[in-house]
Amino acid sequence: MENGKSNGAATMKLPEIKFTKLFINGQFVDATSEKTFESIDPRNGEVIAKVAAGDKEDVDLAVNAARHAFDHGPWPRMSGFMRAKIINKFADLIEQNIEELAALDAVDGGKMFHIGKLSDIPSAAGHFRYYAGAADKFHGETLKMTKPSMFGYTLKEPIGVVGHIIPWNFPSIMFAMKVAPALAAGCTMVVKPAEQTPLSALFFAHLSKEAGFPDGVINVVTGFGSTAGAAIASHMDIDKVSFTGSTDVGRKIMQAAATSNLKKISLELGGKSPFLIFDDADADKAAHLALIGCFHNKGEICVAGSRVFVQEGIYDKVVNKLVEKAKNWNVGDPFDSTCQHGPQVDKKQFEKILSYIEHGKNEGATLLTGGKAIGDKGYFIEPTIFADVTEDMKIYKEEIFGPVMCLMKFKTIEEGIKCANNTKYGLAAGIVSQNIDVINTVSRSIKAGVIWVNCYFAFDLDSPYGGYKASGNCRESGMDALDNYLQVKAIAMPLLNSPWQ
Repeated sequence: MENGKSNGAATMKLPEIKFTKLFINGQFVDATSEKTFESIDPRNGEVIAKVAAGDKEDVDLAVNAARHAFDHGPWPRMSGFMRAKIINKFADLIEQNIEELAALDAVDGGKMFHIGKLSDIPSAAGHFRYYAGAADKFHGETLKMTKPSMFGYTLKEPIGVVGHIIPWNFPSIMFAMKVAPALAAGCTMVVKPAEQTPLSALFFAHLSKEAGFPDGVINVVTGFGSTAGAAIASHMDIDKVSFTGSTDVGRKIMQAAATSNLKKISLELGGKSPFLIFDDADADKAAHLALIGCFHNKGEICVAGSRVFVQEGIYDKVVNKLVEKAKNWNVGDPFDSTCQHGPQVDKKQFEKILSYIEHGKNEGATLLTGGKAIGDKGYFIEPTIFADVTEDMKIYKEEIFGPVMCLMKFKTIEEGIKCANNTKYGLAAGIVSQNIDVINTVSRSIKAGVIWVNCYFAFDLDSPYGGYKASGNCRESGMDALDNYLQVKAIAMPLLNSPWQ
């Protein structure tokens, strides 16, 4: 270790950056303005590549391609079985390029390379396989009409052209989570990856061409949220926008949709998830789950269990174990498999997290461990734990999106539930207890879309995922996600000798 960081991956050969242009109508092209922006390696702050900076004009071109592919192309007119064959081929190609995709996310976003190989990229491929299996299995219903002289049925049809705006914290998984069900439904799309992590999305675009998707079905426009993202949100020829990111930006997308063509929107937004540990829990296991729940992916995850509430009977024991485990948490190069935690995604996020840590100190929270940047190069931050956090503190109320844990003590089940719900967010929650009555009472009382009991981050392709309150308005994953990209058409006709004839 040097300056608190592991340097065991110093000799790792970095991935070749092959694709940096926009992908529109099946071709890689320069931005209309020919402008580019720098993609930065968060390990050292150095430039990885210059990537095309798409703007409104480029979004227009991409939407035109997607519109033509939807209105006149084969994709929405194919049988679900035929769409599934191409989607499965795409999954095959992703699996064949696991190392390269994982390396791109590591060098572009500071994500752990070995976790990318074992989890993120296989999960992305799994999303495409799951929805390939669903592509020929959604259908309408035959209706029992109240008028006996009428026959009616419904169709489920693709919603049209979709704009996907994806975040930087899980670039490959989020690409798949949004694109896969939209493809299965028969939609065409324009994808805007986050400007911090554009490289894997462009590689996926390359693989989509190899897989055989018709031109215009998948388009990728790299650029900034304030330009390319805003153009997607307000575009009159986009039928649906799917967005994952902050609640503030989600509101702007809702406003843009309302003032343009009233397009449908799916929002998966921020979180400040509670993690409740009850007296009957195993302290060591509970501390491990709480640590993973807060510090996984360097805290850059919307469901992070960053508000940890521990019942008073077990509080001291859990806190001691948390501090011990946090001090042994290895922060370093994402290409080093001995590390658990890489750099924050960019300088802006790095400085934002450090400012929250200073707020915690200044507002009177007790810093138990961490609290500092590591080294003088890159964007590394120590796992940080605050105790004596109160509900009026900034670190309690606001989503930090970094490795910062807030510890609080509670007495009764009722108090724990009240504390858990004391937030504008409602994305996820964790419960650690062996008492089934406690588990049932608390899980039914917490206002959140996902509850994990005696586990955390228990994502599954078949399990719907989404939030309550300011955490969003949709469900992704599972068959529920298909509904985001389908619309229902009702058809009615008179029977023979009906008075309607």
